Amino acid sequence: MHENIITIGNIEVLSISDGKLEFDICEFFPSIPDESWDQYRDHLTEDNKVSFNLASYFFRSDGKNILVDTGMGPRSPRHPDAPWGELMDDMKRYDINPTDVDLVIMTHAHRDHIGWNLTQENGNSVPTFPNARYCLSYKDWEACHNPDLIKDRFPNAERCVWPLQELGLIDFLDDDTSITSELKAIATPGHTPGHFSIQISSGGETGIILGDVLHNAAQLQEMDWSSRADIDPDLARETRHSIVNLIEANDYKVLAGHLPSPGFGKIIRLNGKRYWQGF
Repeated sequence: MHENIITIGNIEVLSISDGKLEFDICEFFPSIPDESWDQYRDHLTEDNKVSFNLASYFFRSDGKNILVDTGMGPRSPRHPDAPWGELMDDMKRYDINPTDVDLVIMTHAHRDHIGWNLTQENGNSVPTFPNARYCLSYKDWEACHNPDLIKDRFPNAERCVWPLQELGLIDFLDDDTSITSELKAIATPGHTPGHFSIQISSGGETGIILGDVLHNAAQLQEMDWSSRADIDPDLARETRHSIVNLIEANDYKVLAGHLPSPGFGKIIRLNGKRYWQGF
């Protein structure tokens, strides 16, 4: 089986990518001293940065082709050499056409998860996936319209999310909404007010698409480490403890979009400590 595919029961999930983001560790985790990373240097780049894969997940459920998250979006003229903007090329690599997608699920409304929702044609917003409905938590819909949050937290929502309502393409999810008979949106708030993880259950197996519950594998041992991207750091910590405990107790498969590609793995425990074991 291809290394970018994981099987959960009868569902095959393909991991595709829009590229990556990199940040200085003290910039992204400002409350964590540099020396606290000493035992986790293997989770950082050679120049001591945190590097995030920008994964999207493509699979079929209840006769629908589903895409979870859409990356940063196209490169801008200001950033022609940006290490993102690769999603369409990666889809093409796997013979996936944007017209094949029936449903786009956003785990949340941050810029690196919504970027390819829409493209611009002659000054108009056009759905990149023309046959798809788009799903987002209503709490994040409200949050990305909050004037106090837009500039720093949701800078591209006006372009990548808001027009979906005008186009009649968006459906709002409540906490713990069943999306298909095999998919459920689990409320995992803190990173954003309406952040969801996606639970896939099929053939006696379960996998969890985490979204941004974790940004780095070090957080499995340092569960209280929250990043600057967490809107409510305290709630994000509480959520991380809760969802990781759930995953570990049930031995669920994990799809972690910001961990090294393809982001498939499980949480294991050795000598009382949790670790990421990639597949």
